[in-house]
Amino acid sequence: MHPVRFAARYFQSRLFAFLCCVLWTPSAHANPTEQQREIFLSVYQSVERGSWAAVDELSPAQQQLLQSYVLWPDLRAAWFRANLDKANHAEIDAFLEQFGVLKPARELRYRYALHLAKTGDLAAYLTIYQQFYQGLEIAKLDCLALRAEIAAGRGPRVVNRAVDLWTVGESQANECDPVFEHLMDEKQLDVTHYIERFELAIDARQFSMARWLGKSIDQQHIDIASRWLQAQRNPESFVRNYKNWTNDETTREQLIYALERVTYDDPELALKYWRGISKGNRFSAKQEYRTARHIALWLARDNKPGAYAQLTGLPAAAQNDEVLRWRARTSLRDRNWKNLITDIGAMSEKERGAEEWLYWRNVALQHTGNKPEAEEAMRALATERSYYGFLAADELGLPYAFGSSRFVADEQTIAKLEARPALVRARELFLVGLDSRGRSEWDAVIRDVGPDEKMQAAILAHRWGWHSRAIAAAASVGQYDDLSLRYPLPYDSTFRRYAEDASISPTWAYGIARSESLFMPDVRSSAGAIGLMQLMPATGRDVAEKIQLPYSGLDTLTDPDSNIRLGTTYLAQMVERYGGNRVLATAAYNAGPHRVDAWLPEKGSIDARIWIENIPFNETRSYVRRVLAADTIFHWRMTGETRRLSDELLLVRAESKPQPLANN
Repeated sequence: MHPVRFAARYFQSRLFAFLCCVLWTPSAHANPTEQQREIFLSVYQSVERGSWAAVDELSPAQQQLLQSYVLWPDLRAAWFRANLDKANHAEIDAFLEQFGVLKPARELRYRYALHLAKTGDLAAYLTIYQQFYQGLEIAKLDCLALRAEIAAGRGPRVVNRAVDLWTVGESQANECDPVFEHLMDEKQLDVTHYIERFELAIDARQFSMARWLGKSIDQQHIDIASRWLQAQRNPESFVRNYKNWTNDETTREQLIYALERVTYDDPELALKYWRGISKGNRFSAKQEYRTARHIALWLARDNKPGAYAQLTGLPAAAQNDEVLRWRARTSLRDRNWKNLITDIGAMSEKERGAEEWLYWRNVALQHTGNKPEAEEAMRALATERSYYGFLAADELGLPYAFGSSRFVADEQTIAKLEARPALVRARELFLVGLDSRGRSEWDAVIRDVGPDEKMQAAILAHRWGWHSRAIAAAASVGQYDDLSLRYPLPYDSTFRRYAEDASISPTWAYGIARSESLFMPDVRSSAGAIGLMQLMPATGRDVAEKIQLPYSGLDTLTDPDSNIRLGTTYLAQMVERYGGNRVLATAAYNAGPHRVDAWLPEKGSIDARIWIENIPFNETRSYVRRVLAADTIFHWRMTGETRRLSDELLLVRAESKPQPLANN
């Protein structure tokens, strides 16, 4: 975005936030009552579906209470959203004028603007666009504005902006198609524009689009795009037939791309091909380093023979932090302690200082006879309340450093925060079950307050039982010592009941839920998992069928009681699948059992700590460590007793049978 436009838009957003907090209607400052919440909840769903009848049926006194409720704008906005086709535009305009600084009104304005454009009122759309959306660089909105300009007879003035929107490597919003047709009709796109977009499409790996663009250039460009498509769709065949391709720069890039795709499925085969291809083609040093590093890393991640030699054999220019991490993990997997010390020593100072490598360097020192140095370093690490801190304490037989201490409340600051209209709204949204909307409004306020206020906001949210906001606010200012706030026990009886039914530990279920959702019952992941324990809909349906729990999709998964029941049942299924090994079950909960099956040793067994370090997925590796540490903390929170983390780390065996940790 242009700096001046960005600054203007930023100032406008800050002004809106100020107005929201200071100038909003008096009802925003009223103290909401439980009766108002009950009335709101009694009508909201039907209003959201487009019917105002439930409100009309309320008594005059109830209607008055509802209209003075802080969430009255949300109710009106919900009705307008559901009735854009028939709502009076003057009423919408009046509503936006009165409540336009609030999020429900801003959302309505966006939909209203799109509705105006869709129904052909481009002039009205353009008025809203120029006031609120111009300069935000949202292609859909920009193209609708250009269409409005074209419809008003101002086509020549939009050409440059339209060409900018056209010249991207991916397909634009459908709303842009009429604009691009205008460019073509006016002959404002020549072959140079097509070549520029063709190259952008290749860089974005949008090869089908590139081939379409090639038809407006020449046969050579069509052929280039077609070869890219072959490399994408059948990479092994493309690499296998590399001698049939011309030896030019484009073909070399295509070969490397195809080879990278082969590597994901079979890094050993990719290495074999690379050895042949690299001899007969003039690859640049950058291309050689990138390809050799990619293959070596996947050999290590897939635990293939010769991986360590490939990693250490990379030229210095091809080495990076990820290579050094996997060198260390491979040495660890091979229990080559001398190499492990060397690998860690080659890391940057920052990387060496990570708890992971501090712990494993000390283990390696113990195995190579440097016990005094290792013990001293372990003692320092054992003061940390973390996965590695607990493992270090286990090595030395020391107590865990739980070190919980309550955050000190500043009641005056808390009272001021609690009275802020924006936080009153956020709390009410949370209390009526519109949690995601509440989180958005809470975050918008807390993002801009100072560290001391953030800490008090964490205490306030904790008092409200809004645990996700409390945990997030405390973490944002680096405050971790109040374990009652950071590791709360919501839905306690529910977790205990269903964990007992599933014959698993409730503390483990708590560790999963905290790591998955921070106890947000409505949250959805980018992969589609839903609810407290983040279940995929298909998993939830399968588990519900097995335990004969009525299942209605989203409603079931966002219901805390049902979600916890399904999640604990699924955890029990995973731990049974892996012979009682909770490390494997935890990994399977995150990455899926089919992947964990592939990560098991082909024969024999491996120390669970070492197996965790060699999980190929960074996300799953961190997740397993986080859940195990949280399980340990929750056990202490719920029982007052310490359960040694190492006692939970069973050997990972090819046949997944539970065995004691070898070191124990």
